[in-house]
Amino acid sequence: MTTTVAVGSVRRWVRRTRSAHRERGETLGNFYFAVLFVAIVGGMLHRQLAAIFWPAAPNASALAGGALCLVIVGGLYLALRRLGPLGLSRPAASWLLTAPVSRRRLLLPSLWSAAIGAALAGTLGGLAVLGHVAARPVPGPDALLPLAGALLGGALLLVALDAQANRRWSAWSDDAAYLLAAAGLAGLVVDSAVSAPRASAGWPAGGVVPAVTAALAVVVTAFFLLAVRRLARTPNERILEASKTAGTLLDSAFGVEPSFVTEMIERRYWARRRLRSRRLSTRVPVLVAQDLILLRRRPRRLLWLAGATTLPALLAHAPGWILAVAVLAGGLAAGGAAAATVRTDAGNPVLLRLLGLSSRDSVIQRLWVPGVLAALWYCAALSLLRGLGDLPAGPWWALGLVLGPAGAAATIRRARVGFVDNGLLPLDTPMGSFSTGPAISAFAGLDVLLLGLPTVVQIAQGTPLTWTGVAVQGAVAALGARAYVSGTTEKDRVELSAR
Repeated sequence: MTTTVAVGSVRRWVRRTRSAHRERGETLGNFYFAVLFVAIVGGMLHRQLAAIFWPAAPNASALAGGALCLVIVGGLYLALRRLGPLGLSRPAASWLLTAPVSRRRLLLPSLWSAAIGAALAGTLGGLAVLGHVAARPVPGPDALLPLAGALLGGALLLVALDAQANRRWSAWSDDAAYLLAAAGLAGLVVDSAVSAPRASAGWPAGGVVPAVTAALAVVVTAFFLLAVRRLARTPNERILEASKTAGTLLDSAFGVEPSFVTEMIERRYWARRRLRSRRLSTRVPVLVAQDLILLRRRPRRLLWLAGATTLPALLAHAPGWILAVAVLAGGLAAGGAAAATVRTDAGNPVLLRLLGLSSRDSVIQRLWVPGVLAALWYCAALSLLRGLGDLPAGPWWALGLVLGPAGAAATIRRARVGFVDNGLLPLDTPMGSFSTGPAISAFAGLDVLLLGLPTVVQIAQGTPLTWTGVAVQGAVAALGARAYVSGTTEKDRVELSAR
């Protein structure tokens, strides 16, 4: 006969056993380091944080405020869904999930942590909307907007909890969140394009915020109590999945290794798909055909890339060099949609050995699909900026097309970087030791975007674009991509990892 034991006493026993080897002052030292880290980072970034959440004067329209609300709601819900939202630590998932303890009491700390995180995110979102849109001084009823944001975060958590326990409609809720986020981004782009006027002094309407806050408080309280009662019904595999996600994120942060997260996302996506094969023409090179097939199986990513071409318009009023850098980085993200195969081959080149392809042949074939994606993305983004009047006259569409080789080379270099080398010597700075391995890994790929320097200069100067400028950019991008292939690959070597 199995007897249920109190989970609190088990947790205390595990905590005492786990910390028995620690020195007496070790926990205090960790707490001191955390407080000091927050104080130093806060002192360095408090001006930037104030500009984000509470600028000196409101600087956004009512349309931007509503669009920002949609982005926050959609983004927060998707973040909760990707994190679980209900999970356990690895030791608890291994030893306590199947132990004879109360499931509700075991999961309650995770629920409280998720509720606090969601409420905090909602509060910050409401504060940012209020700070950027509402006129000063803020009327008393409107000051409840951060509280409404916190309650809305709690409501999103309850929806995500139900989706975690019942996967029948989880895909629909995810799609709805994607649509909300996309609609919000579209609203921000429209607001930037039409230069919408600032919100009136009565925004938002005085009676709306208190009514919405009261309604949310009643609904969230009632359904939160119901969620606590049904907490034990969450399937084990959903909790384990969330625990793996949290563990991978912690491993990635502790080891400064973003490839852990990338690999987890790719593996989890393909594990849930039913694949059907349709061969392409045999005239298409084999690795190009593989990239095209994988790209065809992810049409949603292509839609997001198409929508992302409008995002540079949000920086139309920023300095020219910031707009140019954002455009170049967007091409890197577009090319990255077809870079998963390069990461796989760089880690394990068994496919290249079976096909008898050298590293040079492989990289040349892998450049095609990212190059076309980056060129089309650059062409669409620059054409849209020109159409909105944010760029001077000139053949910007052609400049986007010739930027493709630069984006492709940056994408391939980023995909070939492999694991972070933590064995490199750190640099001693006045602010402490600085690890060079993660820094080199973070800038891999971005450094190749220097091939787009003629475009940066052209946009920063704000002068009309000529065909000579297009030719110069095309020559620099093509020669740079050719030099990258020649300098980092060989005809008698298979491995793609950079030496």
